[in-house]
Amino acid sequence: MNSLVNIYRLGVKELWGLWRDPIMLALIVYAFTFSIYTAATAQPETLHRAPIAIVDEDQSPLSARIAMAFQAPHFTAPAMISPGAVDAGMDAGKFTFVLDIPPDFQRDVLAGRQPSIQLNIDATRMSQAFTGNGYIQQIVMGEVTEFLQRFRGESTPAVDLALRMRFNPELEQTWFGSITELIDMITMLSIVLTGAALIREREHGTIEHLLVMPVTPAQIMLAKVWSMALVVLCATAVSMLLVVEGALRVPIEGSLALFLTLALLHLFSTTSMGIFMATVARTMPQFALLLILTIIPLQMLSGGMTPRESMPELVQTLMLAAPTTHFVAASQSILFRGAGLSVVWPQLLSIVAIGAVLFASSLARFRKALAQMA
Repeated sequence: MNSLVNIYRLGVKELWGLWRDPIMLALIVYAFTFSIYTAATAQPETLHRAPIAIVDEDQSPLSARIAMAFQAPHFTAPAMISPGAVDAGMDAGKFTFVLDIPPDFQRDVLAGRQPSIQLNIDATRMSQAFTGNGYIQQIVMGEVTEFLQRFRGESTPAVDLALRMRFNPELEQTWFGSITELIDMITMLSIVLTGAALIREREHGTIEHLLVMPVTPAQIMLAKVWSMALVVLCATAVSMLLVVEGALRVPIEGSLALFLTLALLHLFSTTSMGIFMATVARTMPQFALLLILTIIPLQMLSGGMTPRESMPELVQTLMLAAPTTHFVAASQSILFRGAGLSVVWPQLLSIVAIGAVLFASSLARFRKALAQMA
């Protein structure tokens, strides 16, 4: 009972210390509000309202069909310009794409010739340039094919491919971006808060005060784990309700309680990881550099940004030792596909096992650091 009381009081001390740190409070608010909203609405990997201009030198029904095919949300309304305005418009950054339809284009198409359409691309806008190139080719070829079929009869394809978008029918980037950013913020903030709390005590000299008190290293560590995990868990719940489901209107298919339980188990692992990193680093700048070396591989290789199946087998195997791999897989199953405990229990057990190893390793390292200070 005395141990539990000590863990509780030390945790309350950590919460008061965090409350008196305006920089950390601002970081928590930003990470679980503006950061998630920005990541969801910026849509860096999709073609969204790309500026396009069309030089229509043919002035035919076919060229008009092609111009009308470029619509929101992928493109802005096409600007009809003259050939002499192409270079000036692209030099000024007004257009990412300029489509030049040559004279007699419709006549050549109907005659069975293969006329060329020039597509000018501002390649400095790399993400839009790469994606938009394929979009524009599909749009132009689709309009030309439909135009020819009207005059030459319709052809029935040999295979009718029926597409059904599961879990995200409209392919909304907002749904995926917000959840992915929330998962990343849970991992990053839990590591930062626990690591910063330990380093702050070392820099302020309060860790020496704890050494002369009747508390054990395990009690000190557990206090930091439960207090910082509680802060991140509460911020996660508020962010899910107000930002993800509220402001962004992302439909959540699964159980929010199950997701928060999963997040709590994950926080046990990541807070232990933060304490371990804080025992390695001596100052906050060193901790920040160590955090960069840790958090970037965790975010990029855990399956949140890129499917794990597309990674080399060696990377897939190594990342099974990271709690974020199982957390991302289980979170996506719960929030996107409405999976229950019967589906995600292997990931939960993996996170518990990894968390136990991380906690034991961090505790051993923490005891060694305290012994050196004593």
